[in-house]
Amino acid sequence: MSSTRRSSRFALVRLSAVPALALAVVLALPLADAGRTDRAGESGWTPLSPVSVTYDQKVPPGQTAHGNLLAFNDFHGAIDPPTGSGGLINGTPAGGVEFLTTWVKKLRAEAEASGERSLTVAAGDLIGASPLVSAGFHDEPSIELMDNLGLDVASVGNHEFDEGTDELLRMQNGGCHPVDGCLDGDGFAGAEFEYLAANAIVKDTGKSLLPSVTVKNFQGVRVGFVGMTLQNTAGIVDPAGISSIEFKSEVETANKQAQLLQRAGVSAVVLLIHEGGQQNAPAPLDISGCAAFAGAITPIVAGLDPAFGLVVSGHTHRYYSCALPNSAGTPIAVTSAGSNGQLVTDISFTLDKKTDKFTSVEAHNVIVENGVRNADGSWQIDASGIPVRNEALKDATAKTIADKYRDKIKPIQNKVVGKITGDITRTAVASGESPLGDVVADAQLAYTQSAGAQIALMNPGGIRDNLVFAASTGGEPAGDITYGECFIVQPFNNTLVTKTMTGEQLRWALEQQFVGFEGQSSTKILQVSSGFTYTYSASAALGSRISNLALNGVAIDPAATFRVTMNGFLDGGGDFTAYNPDGTVKNPSRLNVGTDKIVHPGFDIDALVAYFGANSQVAPGPANRITRVA
Repeated sequence: MSSTRRSSRFALVRLSAVPALALAVVLALPLADAGRTDRAGESGWTPLSPVSVTYDQKVPPGQTAHGNLLAFNDFHGAIDPPTGSGGLINGTPAGGVEFLTTWVKKLRAEAEASGERSLTVAAGDLIGASPLVSAGFHDEPSIELMDNLGLDVASVGNHEFDEGTDELLRMQNGGCHPVDGCLDGDGFAGAEFEYLAANAIVKDTGKSLLPSVTVKNFQGVRVGFVGMTLQNTAGIVDPAGISSIEFKSEVETANKQAQLLQRAGVSAVVLLIHEGGQQNAPAPLDISGCAAFAGAITPIVAGLDPAFGLVVSGHTHRYYSCALPNSAGTPIAVTSAGSNGQLVTDISFTLDKKTDKFTSVEAHNVIVENGVRNADGSWQIDASGIPVRNEALKDATAKTIADKYRDKIKPIQNKVVGKITGDITRTAVASGESPLGDVVADAQLAYTQSAGAQIALMNPGGIRDNLVFAASTGGEPAGDITYGECFIVQPFNNTLVTKTMTGEQLRWALEQQFVGFEGQSSTKILQVSSGFTYTYSASAALGSRISNLALNGVAIDPAATFRVTMNGFLDGGGDFTAYNPDGTVKNPSRLNVGTDKIVHPGFDIDALVAYFGANSQVAPGPANRITRVA
């Protein structure tokens, strides 16, 4: 380790306390034994090497302050360990809040024992798109568990806005839910940690919804933290809940805040941002690597003020540690810890007490192991194929909190609501249609037929998991589907809307599905209900790709009207509204039209549950309603 990072005595103490797995990762990182100018001249070195950066080696001994950040992102209320292949990090079972808490507390103690002040930070999506054990209580359990873990500062992510701005403020400030009250019976005090939302601006006041920055002291040196979400948040959450705010440019907002901090005498700044990238290399990926890295975070970092010495990122659910060039062409550390509490990024840095600037940053990801090893090093698996969890690694206080909510939600979560004939997956066929997409659309059509619904459309991003025949979350027989399993598929509690659209409006709504159409940044194929069919040409000109629209075999007349169901997210412009760089609407969604709108009672999850209840068994959808031609 670099002598600029800390004294060799501190380095030895820190390494001796790191678990074996983390130690292997640390030793694999390049040593920060040269300044950036020298490193850049080395053969084979690029700004995308695993992160170990040095700003200034000339700081005399005794003039440096030592700090540590433990960072994670995209927790998504993952109180229980993930299962299946998603529960493994390069073959190691990982995640679960009791285990995350243990590892964070362990790493914090090690950092403090080595002479570093340690803070725990997060880069958004701590809540939202959560399992029922958290979402069933409006994510109050996750906030309580983050407090218990010792989280200090977090940026907001797009999912923090899933239930709207008022609910996000309640998460910070506390109080019972305005409709459901405090479902756990003991009140809700709100987050003890600080949520930052620098680019979420209230339209009426021009001020940020939550604080933009916070300043922390590391051994006499002040460090500023700027927190924000991605600018495109408005396009991926229900517009109804965020009508009072707008989302500003990431780069412009970050730099504005950095400049204000510097005027206040704070020269070292950390960015906590809910936007990211990913490694693009064959698996298994180095958890602390940066192989063939690309993503939206790269141009953001490229525009950052040089005061930023570290960027903690998220959103993509990928893990990496990179050194990406800033606006001055100087590489700075950029990290991400995957998702669901399966990794923690252990970041150590030094600061010059005279200039108050970063002198070095080193970071690596540590796996939140939760399994039990066999003598041969493999992991123990129970009879159902799930890794055996290591009870000794569970934090006792986190377990007490989590068990309270598990017990309260269990009767609802384990209630059997229907049966399936086999796995129903959200994996799309060549046309973009999926078997589960068909089932969800059919469920919404059935639920809204009292309003005259003839067609239902579902956004693919709102379908979050598969329905697995063999799964038995509550001990139920194979093929039985529980409320909890349905909730994992549709966790957003979207309302359902039915409205009248013309055949021509419907065609244009489908034309907008493709990247490049009126500013669309990606292709999103809507899932469609039974009886509705169409063809699209992947090579035709934008705006001319859709043809052969039909309902129950009858060609759709452009001038005729149809009753169309969709969730409130789509109805409000979600997924398909294009924005200008300043956050204003460039092109509205083609689904943001229609007349005679009816908002149905209940939520989309209620439609899916009702559909299972109305059918003795549900088979995978045929995925043959959309035809793709060259």
